[in-house]
Amino acid sequence: MDNWGLYIGRFQPLHNGHVYAIRYILSKVSNIIIAIGSAQHSYTLINPFTVGERIKMIWYFLKDEGLLDRCILTQVPDTEQHYIWASLVKQHSPKFSIAFSNDLFTRMLLEAEGYIVESIPYINREVLNATNIRRLIIEDGDWKSLVPGSTVKIIEEINGVERIKRLYALQNKA
Repeated sequence: MDNWGLYIGRFQPLHNGHVYAIRYILSKVSNIIIAIGSAQHSYTLINPFTVGERIKMIWYFLKDEGLLDRCILTQVPDTEQHYIWASLVKQHSPKFSIAFSNDLFTRMLLEAEGYIVESIPYINREVLNATNIRRLIIEDGDWKSLVPGSTVKIIEEINGVERIKRLYALQNKA
């Protein structure tokens, strides 16, 4: 029987660090469940994209790479009751044998429920992180080289650059 690994992230947006993580996980397990966390959040500076937009970013990347047959996408909402979060993950996901995460809080919650959690090697963490990519978008920097081409296309289609800039302006309004 195939073994499944779980990978949870917010993907705000999907970037090349996530791409590396997905490939790394697929080198360890037969199939991957990509769980989009903070699913209910959007239109904030830290979570500018809707869960549907994030699903499209990931789906088109997987399609372009020929990986759709090894992946399932799901979504997991946040909860204020941290002790039930791992139960939400279990409810929203097919059964998995291992989880992959570098987030210490995520690791703690999953391990408390008995899941094995493995770290993912970082690559160029200072640059390949969503906070930096959103900052580069705000500053008209070179963010496009840090995300898959399909992510660039979707962000442009939904006017995501303007959205992030407007959210930044609203947050920093005097």
